[in-house]
Amino acid sequence: MKAREIAFKVLCDIEENSNYSNMAINKHFKNLDMNNQDRGLATELIYGVVENKYYLDYIIDKLSKIKSQKLSICVKILLRMGIYQIAFLDSISDYAAVNETVSLAKKYDNRSSGFINAILRNVIRKREDILNVDIDDKVMYLSTKYSYKPWLIKNWIVNFGEEFTEDLLEANNERPSIYIRTNTLKISRDELINKLNENDIKAYKVPNIEEAIRVENLKNIENNDLFKQGLFTIQDISSMIVGKVMNPTEKSLVLDVCSAPGGKTTHIATLMNNTGTVVSRDIFDHKLKLIKSTVDRLGLTNVQIEKQDASLEDENSVDKFDYVLADVPCSGLGIIRRKPEIKFKEKAELKDLPNIQRTILDNAAKCVKVGGILIYSTCTIQENENINVINEFLQENENFELVPIKEVNVDLDNQDKGYLKIYPNIHGMDGFFISKLKRVR
Repeated sequence: MKAREIAFKVLCDIEENSNYSNMAINKHFKNLDMNNQDRGLATELIYGVVENKYYLDYIIDKLSKIKSQKLSICVKILLRMGIYQIAFLDSISDYAAVNETVSLAKKYDNRSSGFINAILRNVIRKREDILNVDIDDKVMYLSTKYSYKPWLIKNWIVNFGEEFTEDLLEANNERPSIYIRTNTLKISRDELINKLNENDIKAYKVPNIEEAIRVENLKNIENNDLFKQGLFTIQDISSMIVGKVMNPTEKSLVLDVCSAPGGKTTHIATLMNNTGTVVSRDIFDHKLKLIKSTVDRLGLTNVQIEKQDASLEDENSVDKFDYVLADVPCSGLGIIRRKPEIKFKEKAELKDLPNIQRTILDNAAKCVKVGGILIYSTCTIQENENINVINEFLQENENFELVPIKEVNVDLDNQDKGYLKIYPNIHGMDGFFISKLKRVR
C-alpha cells in the first residue's frame, strides 16, 4: 500500500474514533510491508495534517462553498492531505500533490474527485493569498495559524506573554528528536553509540545527561536487535531528568506511584545499579504488563510491580520509603510535539486535574520516611498543575520543604528553589515540571 493511502486510512481512523495519532500509526503500520521512504512520508502526512487541522480547514473554508464541517470525513481528509502537501512539503511537487490526492479520491469517493481537484488547483493558483491567515484578532489568528483551541492561546498569553507564546507555538511545531537511554547495566554509552553507528543509525551524545543519546533514522524500534537485547530504551531527556533529580542511593527503597509505561521506574532502578527495590505501581493491567516487559528486557531484578490506585491511601506503605515519585496524570501540554491531539482538548476536560494531582501527591507524601525525598513531576507547563499544586501542598504539610536541585543544570532561574520549569522553546526538550521535596520531620 502506498504512503498516501495508508496516511489517508490512519487519518480517517483518528477523525472517526478520536484516536491518538501515535496509537493509530502503531495499529495500522504493524503488519505492513513498507519501505522506510513510504513509512516516512505516511508518518509526515499523518502528523502534519493532525497538527495543522484548524489551519487546513480555514484554507478549505476560503475556497469551498460547502464549509469544512459539512464535508464528509473522507473528502475533508483528502483535502487536508492535498493542501498540507502544497503548503508545507517542499519535497513534493504541486503536480504530485494534486494528482495523487485526486487518484485516491477516485478510489474512495469518485463523485468528489472533480471538486477536490478544483479546490487544490485553486490553492496553487492563488497560493500567496490563500495560504495567508488574515484574521485581526490576535488569539484567533494564532489559534488558526497554529491550530490550537482559542482558550489555550488565551491562557498562555495571560501566563507567559505574547512573544513567549508565539515562540512556544513555533517550537511545538518542530519535529521532536528521538532520544534513547543507555542501559548502563549492560553497556557503556560510547560502546552503544559505536554499535548504533555500525547499524547505520546516527547517534550523538547528549550533554549533561551521561546515559542519553540522540538518534536519527532509528526505524522499526521493536525489531531492532540492540533494543531486543535490552541495551537501551526510548525516553525523552525531560523524563530522564526526573530520575537524575531523585538521584537515589544504592540499596534504597523507592516507590513510583503512577509508573506506566515504566521509563522512570526502570531509570531509577538502573541508577541504583540493580540494588534495593523500586516498587512500581499502576492501576491498569495492560500498563503493568508494559512495565514488566520493559523491566525484563532491560534485565532488571530490583523492580517489584504492583497494582494499586494512587488516588487511594495505602496504609501498608505509610512512612516506609526512602524516595517516592509522583509523576501524576496531567494535561500533557508539554508534549504537544509528540501528541498533537492535545492541542484540541477542551478546557472543561482539564479542570479536575489539579484536584486529582493533589490527592495523589497527598497519598504519595504519606509513604515518605522522615528524611526521605518526594518528587512531584508532570509533562505540562500549566502553573495550576505545577507550582500551584506544590505551594498548596506545602501550606498544609509543614513537615515537607523544597530542597535545591543540584544534580542537573537545566533551569537556573528556579532549581535552587527546588523545582524545574522546562519549556520546549527555551530548553529544546519536552515541557516538564519537576520538584524535589524533603520530609524534614
